Amino acid sequence: MIDWARVCELRDEIGAEDFEEVTELFLTEVSQCIAALPAARTPAALRERMHALKGAALNLGFAALADICRAGERAAAQGDVHAVRPAEVLNIFNASMAAFESEVAQRFAA
Repeated sequence: MIDWARVCELRDEIGAEDFEEVTELFLTEVSQCIAALPAARTPAALRERMHALKGAALNLGFAALADICRAGERAAAQGDVHAVRPAEVLNIFNASMAAFESEVAQRFAA
């Protein structure tokens, strides 16, 4: 669900303090993007939102979220706007966030 190698790599790249800021920004950005999914009624709009979500998820190591976004992006590129279920995307995000929050402190304890 979480690509911990990517999480560690990102934290090493930007430092502990900036990592917390990036995490908060990620949460805000992804939450807004998921909330906007139902309004994406055209394949192009949906593909754009799924692409943005995928990129954010990959950046922070949210592998399961990136996978569903990749599939949604492909479906939208083929014109299928019904293949993406916003509730399913939200459920994967919430499960990923719970997994991330439960383990991140342990992994980076001083």
